[in-house]
Amino acid sequence: MIQILIVEDEKPISNLIRLSLKKAGYACCCAYDGAEAADILESRRFDLILLDIMLPEIDGFSLMEYIRPMEIPVIFLTARNSVADRVKGLDMGAEDYIVKPFEIMELLARVNVVLRRYHKTDTELRIGGLVIDTQAMLVYRDGEAIPLTPKEYELLLLFARNPGIALYRETIYERIWNEDFPYGSKTVDLHVQRLRKKIGWEDLLHAVPKVGYRLEAER
Repeated sequence: MIQILIVEDEKPISNLIRLSLKKAGYACCCAYDGAEAADILESRRFDLILLDIMLPEIDGFSLMEYIRPMEIPVIFLTARNSVADRVKGLDMGAEDYIVKPFEIMELLARVNVVLRRYHKTDTELRIGGLVIDTQAMLVYRDGEAIPLTPKEYELLLLFARNPGIALYRETIYERIWNEDFPYGSKTVDLHVQRLRKKIGWEDLLHAVPKVGYRLEAER
């Protein structure tokens, strides 16, 4: 499932965006200031960030500098509507700049455009010799279907959508099991070992010492 981080200090606006995105089929996490957002980004990976500029603790422009090396697409949502601010936001690497107040349908349309640009909404992924049909939730190698459990499929999709990125065990667990990582748990390692054997990724899906796992493959 597509994961979106909403960084907005006005809770009514944040809640409206979260509920609207949830209805559209996206999973959302909310942060209400820049420091909280930075803390969340240290442990979780997102497909898109909706970022206000005028935030407590750390403003949106400063947070954008922190986000940029992560290569996560960003859409600025802000009441600052000057041309200088728009140019600055786009020059910093934002994919879009939306001025408040905005229509929620316009926001959803722009979110979809950015996700398509980053191939996040592709219904078919080809990577590491596999074809992943995200609508049917089926996986094929050389035309033969590979039976996977629901958790194995979600795990595969997480790696396939984040090639070349070292994912922390804690991040993997929280994204797939939707709960806090139990200290010392081997659940992620066991699932990754089984998945590697089933899909033939023994030479592609590598353990990263003291971190987690990284997929060495290109889409």
